[in-house]
Parts: sequence; C-alpha cells; structure tokens
Amino acid sequence: MNSKSSSFQFYNGVILYPIGFVLLMWVIYWIEMRFGVNFTPYGVKPQTALGLRGVFFSPFIHSSLSHLWHNTVPLFVLSAALFYFYHRIAWRVFFLIVILSGIGTWLIGRSAYHIGMSGVIYGLVSFLFFKGIRAKHYRLIALSLLVVFLYGSLVWGTLPMDEKISWEGHLSGFISGGILGFCFRESVAKPLKYVWEAADYNEEDDPFMRQFDENGNFIELQEELESEVESNTEETDEASIINYVYKEKDTDDTA
Repeated sequence: MNSKSSSFQFYNGVILYPIGFVLLMWVIYWIEMRFGVNFTPYGVKPQTALGLRGVFFSPFIHSSLSHLWHNTVPLFVLSAALFYFYHRIAWRVFFLIVILSGIGTWLIGRSAYHIGMSGVIYGLVSFLFFKGIRAKHYRLIALSLLVVFLYGSLVWGTLPMDEKISWEGHLSGFISGGILGFCFRESVAKPLKYVWEAADYNEEDDPFMRQFDENGNFIELQEELESEVESNTEETDEASIINYVYKEKDTDDTA
C-alpha cells in the first residue's frame, strides 16, 4: 500500500475536547440555576451592536434543562467525529462554524435573544455530510450517511415552523457548515492505494510479483516441492536396492 496516504488517528482530544464543550455548557447553566443569574441577554440580538457579543457567548447559554440536554448528545457525537476524521482542521472548522452561524443569525434573525448550541450542531451536521461526500473516501462517505441517518430530520428545524425555535440560527449554521465543507480541501485522508495502482507501476520491479514465475506458480513453493520430490526419490532409490550375496553349495551336504 501507499505509505504516504494519510490516515485517521485517535488521540485524547477526540474525547477530551467534546467533553470540554459539554462541561462548559453545563457549568454555565449550573451557575445560572445556583446563583440566579440570567445569561440570556448575552445571546445574539439581531441588528444590534450589543447583540454581536452573542456570536461568541450564545452557543453556551441555554434556556432550560431540556434545551441543554437535547444539545448535549449531538454536540458530543458530532464534535468527536470532527476531531477524529478531520483532526488537522477541526479547530478551525469548529470556530468558523460558531462565528459564521452567529453572524448569520445576527443578520437574518428576529428581534429576540437567540441562544443555544443548535446552530453549531446544524453546522457540524452540514459540514460532516458535504465534506464526506466530496472527499470520496469510503469511511467519510459512510460517516456522511450515518450523520444523515442520525440527524437528517434536523433539516426541518431550518424552516419557520415553530416561533419558539430559532430556525434562523439553525439555517445559518447549516449554510455555514455546507460552505466550509466545500471550502476546506486540504488535510483530508486520501483513499489507500496499492502499488499496482500507481501510474509508473512496473510489474518486473514489484517484489510481490517477482515471487511468481511466468506460469503464475509461486517460485519458493515450487522450489521447495521440487527439493522435497528429489529427496523422496533418493530415499526411494536407496530403499529399492537389493544386495545379492553368492554362496557356494557345501559338497558335504547330503540330500
């Protein structure tokens, strides 16, 4: 196989970074509940200068325990997939999704505070899907199909079907992830290639092919068999030798 092909790598960050994101969300919510603080005004407030701070703060603020829980599992799963399959560009992709989805919400959102990690989750779903399809790597394509299977129904969240849900944030995140999926081209694992798939492949120089003769027989095995046959032939010849000893008849013997 081609040793230069990049491969997927498991490292501590695949688990620790998603856990860190999840813990940050839960700690912020715990502070709100424990000390009676309301961080909602730090969310995205569209078309206001002060509302721009929500681009960075809003993903980690949640309105209820149910809201927080429904974002916890998808964030952990999708961010872990991001850091495992795209470890070289994972941080850039994550921060760009946070920023672009937040700015998109600020531009097209209703006049209200938009909070929650949902926009980032939609961005991760979109990025993993489109990037995997474009990469033409069987594992990344499988990841894309898995993402569709698990979170494909989220696409309905990009439509204005419920006034209590920030569909603007969902749509902004989904568009942001899709754009990044088409923009990032480097640092993606390439499909493994065998030596014989190379353009300059020469069968005579292939160490594997040199193990066979022109008839397709395995040379070492054939030599071993021939040696064994010769050895068996020699043993058979030796075993087949009959020694005759001539002895004259004793004249004193009587019939």
